[in-house]
Amino acid sequence: MKNKKSYTVDEATKVLEYFCSYQERSHKEVEKKLYDLKMIPAAKEKIILHLIQYNFLNEERFSKAFARGKFSIKKWGKLKIINELKFRDISSYNIITALKEIDDQEYKNTLQALAEKKIKLIKETNYFKKRAKLSAFLISKGYETSLVYEIVNQLFSEE
Repeated sequence: MKNKKSYTVDEATKVLEYFCSYQERSHKEVEKKLYDLKMIPAAKEKIILHLIQYNFLNEERFSKAFARGKFSIKKWGKLKIINELKFRDISSYNIITALKEIDDQEYKNTLQALAEKKIKLIKETNYFKKRAKLSAFLISKGYETSLVYEIVNQLFSEE
């Protein structure tokens, strides 16, 4: 078995500063990293306080960046973003704040574009099965059912 390096509080603090500086991190990710470094609870607390004090760790900034990124890059809907943020133990306040980063019109335009792209890729010939596949895909991306059906109905009325 490999010997794991043990870290002093100062060394672990530097490791975590770097860990937080090249990508936004949630408190949960930082706690896992500290656990992996085998830090004792008192040291963990001291390091987390340091990271917050020097703005390496900021839950609101993390949640906003997360929401913007998942929406703009992966085209996730708000429901999927909310669930992921909850999974990362982000507060309700910060989840609501993060969702404000997504422009409503851009959100609807993205959903529309995703639907139009996907409908061309669905090989199904049966009208109802094709609708169901499109709807299921959009819902799995985390879009609200009411918006999905609105878009799907609009696309199928054009056919």
